Amino acid sequence: MKDSFNGIFRGRRVLVTGHTGFKGSWLSIWLHEMGAEVIGVGLDPYSDKDNYVLSGIGQKIKADLRADIRDGQQMKAIFAQYQPEIVFHLAAQPLVRLSYERPVETYATNVMGSINIMEAARVTDSVRVVVMITTDKCYENREQIWGYREDEPMGGYDPYSSSKGAAEIAISSWRRSFFNPVDYGKKHHVAIASVRAGNVVGGGDWAKDRIVPDCIRALEAGRPIEIRSPKAIRPWQHVLEPLSGYLLLASKMLEEPTKYGEGWNFGPRMESITPVWEVATLLTRYYGHGQLKDVSDPHALHEASLLMLDISKARFRLGWEPRTNIDQCCQMTADWYKRYQSEDVYDLCVEQIKKFLL
Repeated sequence: MKDSFNGIFRGRRVLVTGHTGFKGSWLSIWLHEMGAEVIGVGLDPYSDKDNYVLSGIGQKIKADLRADIRDGQQMKAIFAQYQPEIVFHLAAQPLVRLSYERPVETYATNVMGSINIMEAARVTDSVRVVVMITTDKCYENREQIWGYREDEPMGGYDPYSSSKGAAEIAISSWRRSFFNPVDYGKKHHVAIASVRAGNVVGGGDWAKDRIVPDCIRALEAGRPIEIRSPKAIRPWQHVLEPLSGYLLLASKMLEEPTKYGEGWNFGPRMESITPVWEVATLLTRYYGHGQLKDVSDPHALHEASLLMLDISKARFRLGWEPRTNIDQCCQMTADWYKRYQSEDVYDLCVEQIKKFLL
């Protein structure tokens, strides 16, 4: 695995914000296995069963730091101390329903937190590549039946989606104002990109109001799985899919700094854009048992019913392709949750990464 991406991450100082979260923990494991010196910056994990906790990745990486991205001075101090070359910014308030309860906190984290990371990168001489992770929900969702392309308008109905749209606008502004490719090597030496992925699933996610954690909690408790939005269609993908895109993009940005600093979609194959009910059905099939129950509420808080990404740009310009379909995605996810209580979770994650790369 150390030779993945031409071995470009071996020995590199890589700062990952949100490393205690679901995607961040998987990314930290992958980077560590490739020989990177990982500096993790995040809040406490959501639960004692999170992938970060069970894998023990915090004890393996170069630095495991607790810090809030809303504190701009603290971010600058961390960057100054550890002098990262590559930054993956994943830290966020990532939940739609929670954003209705905490809209100001959601904006402070997702917008100002992102700006704080870019400002820390701007004043740190070592930084060469910054990959800002947002979401597919950053687009102005018109419930259209074709995928959104990277140059379509930002927007968002709910506070979460709109905060990510606002973050994208800020990233674009900072790129033009402070990290302009035209000025590379003269006024700065930073390549910055933003990346947007679909609904990501995989082992070690226990967040509230997400379909897989909701399913597993019900299965482990012997309860029927209550499905809130059975007909909602999402671009489902295993967590390793977008992470492979982020890593590929970062490697290319290191090699050609002025060529790839822009927005990128990393979504699944068309057949993986399916209703919530089908995903839950597949998950229970591979888990071995489970019963679904439709509890949809016509008066529930608004969530988009249809959202798709166009990944043509990543295909043609990066040579990136999704490796798994929805069936394989659910099988890998169920496999993790069936095994995590009885096996070494770090080894389980590494096993799944290696299988994914085959």
